[in-house]
Amino acid sequence: MECNCPKGDHECRLVVVTGGPGAGKTAVLEAVRRNFCEHVAVLPEAASILFGGGFPRRDTLAARKAAQRAIWRVQTELEQMVIEERKVAVALCDRGTLDGLAYWPQTVEELLSSLGATASAQLQKYAAVIHLRTPGVERGYNHQNPLRTESAAEAAAVDSRIALAWCDHPRRYFVDNSDSFIDKLARAVALIRLEVPPCCRTHAIDVLQEGTPPAGTGTEPCCGHAAP
Repeated sequence: MECNCPKGDHECRLVVVTGGPGAGKTAVLEAVRRNFCEHVAVLPEAASILFGGGFPRRDTLAARKAAQRAIWRVQTELEQMVIEERKVAVALCDRGTLDGLAYWPQTVEELLSSLGATASAQLQKYAAVIHLRTPGVERGYNHQNPLRTESAAEAAAVDSRIALAWCDHPRRYFVDNSDSFIDKLARAVALIRLEVPPCCRTHAIDVLQEGTPPAGTGTEPCCGHAAP
């Protein structure tokens, strides 16, 4: 959608939208992509690019390590691309680099060392982290995504490891599950809307009811950090 913002270029802020398998990231990001303005970009998930394109998905130690290093590098290049293009004010990342810590089969230090990275530098490059929690079977966890291989228990474990990976970020927010996914979508969109420039906050999403989601519904920051 077009925007009335007169600026020709933007300094891009990176915002991570993360969560375990089945958390609803794809639906949330698609709603934003279809309804927000041209200054809000949605980056594709690096893992889907790789595995959907035929990167070997084997359970050997070497294959799992190779996959996570490849995902990290693709994610980094996607982010660098939008930063250098200067066309968007906010880029929503379908997972960030530190999500790889939840899938890496050995120590965190080994992954960071193999990529010449530090956790602190990765935390600093993201303006905010929005974590959608993975639902249990009773709230709709399924295998509709053909790239999703985890059971409900495995998905919950991944979700917990992702939460740990991002726990030191000063602006990390949880979006918990509820009986209605529309409610979860509304709370996630409300958080995303806070991260975009004022001129980009007015676009409505038809499926959502008017109004701001009420406080106390799972959008509070974790670890005692203050909301923006």
